[in-house]
Amino acid sequence: MGQGKAFIFTAPSGSGKTTIVKHLLNTNPKLGFSISASTRDKRGRTEENGKDYYFLSRDEFRENIEADAFIEWEEVYTGNYYGTLKTEVQRIWDEGKHVVFDVEVKGALKLKEYFGDDALAIFVKVPSMEELKKRLTGRGTESRESLSQRLYRAKFEMTFENKFDITLLNEKVEDSFVKAEELVEKFINS
Repeated sequence: MGQGKAFIFTAPSGSGKTTIVKHLLNTNPKLGFSISASTRDKRGRTEENGKDYYFLSRDEFRENIEADAFIEWEEVYTGNYYGTLKTEVQRIWDEGKHVVFDVEVKGALKLKEYFGDDALAIFVKVPSMEELKKRLTGRGTESRESLSQRLYRAKFEMTFENKFDITLLNEKVEDSFVKAEELVEKFINS
């Protein structure tokens, strides 16, 4: 495998990791985004296959599991599978870029284990659970049930913070952009 480095961004849902990752990808041409495979439905008209996710049927996903095609995979919410395809990482490295992951906590831990010293695993954190609730509510995409499910899960995910290389406290997003840029540059050059 031709190899670059790997940047693993993880956080409880609503912490702003995706906003930070998008900023890095827009400003640093040395980075390539690892598109996850998922069995969940597309959100509205905005999501595209091969851009936001590789949308697979459950059967296709299971076939890939059996073929050992994933670096990591998991059933996140009942019946919805997410995973990282080995071919996706190779695609980015073949372009001469470093790979960036935007994944939930369990997947991030598996990726960190897989890539070892070639990865920088960054845990994005909000100042408080109240702030997280506010952000999730502000999205307008959560039902009361899904909101409480996400908050419950977030509390659990917070307990893994110390398993990552560094914590990025996302209070003001502009400051987080700068900090993330510095972390990436420093690791690329290390």
